[in-house]
Amino acid sequence: MVIISCLNGGIDFSGVRAERFEEMEAALGLLRRMPPKQSETALSALLSLIPQHSSDLLSQVDLPLQVLRDTESGKDFILCEYNRDADSYRSPWSNKYLPPLEDALYPSSELRKLEVEANDIFAIYRDQYYEGGISSVYMWEDDNEGFVACFLIKKDGSKSGHGRRGCLEEGAWDAIHVIQVGPEEEEMAHYCLTSTIMLSLATDDESSGKFGLSGSIRRQMKMDLTVAEGHLCNMGRMIEELEGKLRNSLDQVYFGKTREMVCTLRPPAEIVQMRLPDT
Repeated sequence: MVIISCLNGGIDFSGVRAERFEEMEAALGLLRRMPPKQSETALSALLSLIPQHSSDLLSQVDLPLQVLRDTESGKDFILCEYNRDADSYRSPWSNKYLPPLEDALYPSSELRKLEVEANDIFAIYRDQYYEGGISSVYMWEDDNEGFVACFLIKKDGSKSGHGRRGCLEEGAWDAIHVIQVGPEEEEMAHYCLTSTIMLSLATDDESSGKFGLSGSIRRQMKMDLTVAEGHLCNMGRMIEELEGKLRNSLDQVYFGKTREMVCTLRPPAEIVQMRLPDT
């Protein structure tokens, strides 16, 4: 129950604010514990349950990335909230919205030039680290005389997707890197990088059996760097460093703990043989 009391002829909404904060925290806590494959369903249910928090939930919750084909360039690009306007999405290759949209928002010519260069460079980064997949980079101006850049990578590691080893029945890696770049001051700029990795995989064969693993991890990095070499060099180094840390964390937390639990519950035959007493 929310108690609204009148003080000095006014209304105290502290109880309302506290309840709204608790609702939002509970919703975010629930979504953090959901597998990435089910996050879209969970978000839709929460939007129906607490519609007053729709804008906050949509802006703070990361969903598995979707892909659309740019018919003009013949290339795939990634859909997200950062290249969306109404129900249309802007392609980083042709700089056009699909479906076409009038009075849409576009980056400035200078920022668009940087966006094109970033897409070409990030495609090389994607091929070297991921051996394929789809990448997209979007940039837009912010209100602090700086700009924001979003670097996205989607890798389908399943047998029918981009997986080259054919070991996974289902597999998806979604990487979202959002960098806020402050205005330049004395050849320095402030960078704030927020990275989210969503991983899901499943196997179903005789050697490994039926097994599924999914989860997500988010980290943030802030740095003040010189702009002598350009913004792309600084952003690229930050993404490479933080993504390496996230990969190590996933390996230690998800795969390491899973391996430990499986080996404890079902130890390999050679370990069981070593534990048997001599007869």
